Amino acid sequence: MKIYLGSDHGGFDWKQRVFEYLVKNNYDTEDTGAKQLNPDDDYPQFAKRAVLQVLGSQDEDPRAILLCRGGQGMAIAANRHAGIRASVIWNAHEAKMTRLDNDSNVLCLPADHIEWDEVSGILETWLSTQFSAAPRHIRRLQEIDNFYPG
Repeated sequence: MKIYLGSDHGGFDWKQRVFEYLVKNNYDTEDTGAKQLNPDDDYPQFAKRAVLQVLGSQDEDPRAILLCRGGQGMAIAANRHAGIRASVIWNAHEAKMTRLDNDSNVLCLPADHIEWDEVSGILETWLSTQFSAAPRHIRRLQEIDNFYPG
């Protein structure tokens, strides 16, 4: 599994910690930016960089983790791309459900609203939970793809 990380200034410090955590736990991880803390940067460019990497990856299960202050902006920007299923996640239970039911391939974390002990639990749950592939979930994801083709 290849993981692409992206953040704006609001998620920059958390991204650094998430990167260290992933590397320490032997995940193949690439930082797609921001590379420097810039209070004037904008989240859409970092969401786009990461999701284009996911979409272009030859990896079997590429994913992205995006961080900003509230998570919503990153999710909105990421979900503009066909084939991306970005979810703002606040706890491990929701991380599990978005993988099981929605085959989420982009995790958006709200840096201003969660603590590190929650982040590590969210990460491990989201990274280790496989899509259930239940027929009803496959059907629903196909409906989304049909409604919003690339």
